[in-house]
Amino acid sequence: MNKQLYILMYLFIFVLLQTLVISQIHLFGIVTPFIYIYVLLKMPVDMSRTFIILLSFFLGLIIDIFSNTFGIHAAACSLIGFIRNPLLAQFVDVKELQAGSIPSYKLFGFGHFFYYILILVSIHHIVLFAIDSFGFFQPVQLITRLLSSIILSTVLMTVIETFNYRK
Repeated sequence: MNKQLYILMYLFIFVLLQTLVISQIHLFGIVTPFIYIYVLLKMPVDMSRTFIILLSFFLGLIIDIFSNTFGIHAAACSLIGFIRNPLLAQFVDVKELQAGSIPSYKLFGFGHFFYYILILVSIHHIVLFAIDSFGFFQPVQLITRLLSSIILSTVLMTVIETFNYRK
């Protein structure tokens, strides 16, 4: 599939899912999953870092517009875009991969791909919740929200990847 079409399709589907369905979920008033960053995790490995950072920023900005938040998703996504390529290099030798390779269980193996998801989701959520709380006034609630959202987001992305892996 054409790289640009793949990116646009994933962007459209996950922005719609996040804004119309997932953002309405607040389990126990604490847990909110953010699966839209799956799009950033699944960008081809040979894409330029600049393009990924810009795409990350605009993806976060779109979510901010629909969520009525003031740039917190754009900031968190921009950091993910910045960290993504160096993190990929920790799991696979990017130079040895075919052009257009997409991070997946098949490419990394289950364990490495799970850690890749977990690390990026954790960084995204820490930045997102830290900016959202503007401090640490209620640290227990912040840590509870943070950990539970990281766990749920990671599990949902792992399930999505499992279904993608079967193709």
